Amino acid sequence: MQISVIIPTYNRPDILKECLTRLINQNFVKTEYEIIVVNDGGNDEAHKIVTNLAKNSPVQIRYFYQKNSGQGSARNRGLDNASGNLVLLINDDILATSNLLSEHVKAHKQHYHENEAVLGLILMDPRIEKTPFIEFMTNASLIFNRFGGHLTAYEKLKGRDTADYNFFYANISFKKSLLIDVRFDETFQKYGWEDIEFGYRLTIEKGLKIYYNPAALAYHYHPMDEESLRPRMNLIGASVHAIHAKYPELGKRPGLIKRTIFKLLGSKPVISAFDILRKRGNRKWHYYYFYALSKKYFLEGLRHEGLRGQAGSVADGLSKNF
Repeated sequence: MQISVIIPTYNRPDILKECLTRLINQNFVKTEYEIIVVNDGGNDEAHKIVTNLAKNSPVQIRYFYQKNSGQGSARNRGLDNASGNLVLLINDDILATSNLLSEHVKAHKQHYHENEAVLGLILMDPRIEKTPFIEFMTNASLIFNRFGGHLTAYEKLKGRDTADYNFFYANISFKKSLLIDVRFDETFQKYGWEDIEFGYRLTIEKGLKIYYNPAALAYHYHPMDEESLRPRMNLIGASVHAIHAKYPELGKRPGLIKRTIFKLLGSKPVISAFDILRKRGNRKWHYYYFYALSKKYFLEGLRHEGLRGQAGSVADGLSKNF
């Protein structure tokens, strides 16, 4: 078998069904790939969907259930059960184009060394309205060609054929042999960092090289609005302590100067000024407004988790003394 597709899922039955249907209809030999769905503690709807689709599917679909343990744990479960020579990691809201698998496999034939991975392109699903907020979240270079949102940053890969560990996104494939003794760190329970940590660890331990193939295209069906920014950035800020503790050399936790800049950007007068400007109709001020808000919310999460960690350290010290 050439490739195994691993999909963690949690209580998103409708989009999971579309995700699986798209994968079943790939222009790839049906006996040469499998789909592995790992239900991470969700309800039984995922099992029903997989069972119904598998009845008439020419592609093998395998289903596993585990108690809620996080996306890293679900991916590990999939890796432990994968049969393909290659492994493709996607999420349940990633919708494949018909040639997704063939493009990944073709790229691996060109980059055949064990430490060479392939990154495909993810675009926001056309059904989702392209609001200023969606534009901000999916472009990390809107402001001074350097700063922007925190969902994807594919624009930074324009004209390039390689990427680093920061682009460890859900449309990436590996030789399974590379992952025999490497797994996702399941202690990373919060937003996003388990991907970056895994990609960085593969880079330093295995010499990982990521080749970018935008023809391996999938769409992301992920409706978002402005209300989602605060919890997302709070989670990023709170969880940055974990990756900093493991890899301080990455500088993911901002120092005093950067925190001071973020605090200024996220201050009430600055946010209010950007809000006034964006309401006058110039689209670019929306981006500045969301960027300022994102820094405010990031610092909220950073402070909250930092204070909780300090409280935990004090409690540990008291328990040792009494």
